[in-house]
Amino acid sequence: MGGSRSDRDPGGEWMALAGLGESFEEFGEVADALIEGGPPPAVGPAAISRAPMIIDTDAGGDPDDAVALVAAARRVPELKLVITSDEFGGERARFVRHLLDVVGRADVKVVAGSDLGNSRLYFVDGLFPPDVPKQDGSVVAAVAEVCDATAGPIRWVGMGPLSNLATLQAERPELVARLVVTQMGGAIVYRDPSRAEHNFRVDVDAVVRMLPVLEPWQPTFVVSDVTFNPAIEITPKATIYQRWTDLDAPLWARILRAHSDRWMERYPGSMQHDGLTLAAAMLWPGIRFARERVTLDEIGRMTRSEPGTEITMSTSVDYPAFMNWLDAALHAPG
Repeated sequence: MGGSRSDRDPGGEWMALAGLGESFEEFGEVADALIEGGPPPAVGPAAISRAPMIIDTDAGGDPDDAVALVAAARRVPELKLVITSDEFGGERARFVRHLLDVVGRADVKVVAGSDLGNSRLYFVDGLFPPDVPKQDGSVVAAVAEVCDATAGPIRWVGMGPLSNLATLQAERPELVARLVVTQMGGAIVYRDPSRAEHNFRVDVDAVVRMLPVLEPWQPTFVVSDVTFNPAIEITPKATIYQRWTDLDAPLWARILRAHSDRWMERYPGSMQHDGLTLAAAMLWPGIRFARERVTLDEIGRMTRSEPGTEITMSTSVDYPAFMNWLDAALHAPG
């Protein structure tokens, strides 16, 4: 029996209808229209809060990625996949594999993603055993596996450049249509007006291509305007860092401390851009957002523009509450 309207899953029905174009040529036009229009409103916060999660990260540079990964591993049972970006010959993925293992999340798959040829911002050499194997590089297959395991939406938490999203769009655009994207990156007023925010400028082509593609899916951008704030900076004086110095601190905490110490040989501290992005993806209520239309210039700088792409963009944060949330996510009993 078909059941009543209240028994049905509009999101699942939309996914099934949109997927017909993959198998049956005669449904291609209908499927394309569905994908362009986006999922029905019924795929809302309740469904998203329980959806499988994929994290896309350039972990191994600024330690805020590693901090966010540990928080997700401890607090998001739906975490299924971590993909690395701006790879360093596969070493970022090996670091992530070890970090997840010591947190007790061997169940989470790790895939080595885009390698842009960069050799800077890598601070974790020797922080994982030499016998940690190279991780698989099949990004599209790994995302497809997560999508195939559920009929509903998939949370995509972008903590690095948009390179892997661009690869997905080029090879399997119907997978991108399944994603509820929360991305760290972009800035309306960046601290250096001569260049774009880091995640945008590392792969400008990817973000220029992906921003309009994502518009129907209402992406959320946690922008540098709110993440670059000393109120969320971990320094040696921070409560969170002090917990990592305890003699009985778990191995993952000692790894985060060593990683942070290396970073702080060059920088004063680590602002928790990616932890805040994770909080947004988990629907933590201490972040305010607004719908804005934005455009990008040729080097990836973002400005407000009425003809531009509509996104949801962070506008303000309760910073003390966020640091309490992050502390609890990391250290409160599971």
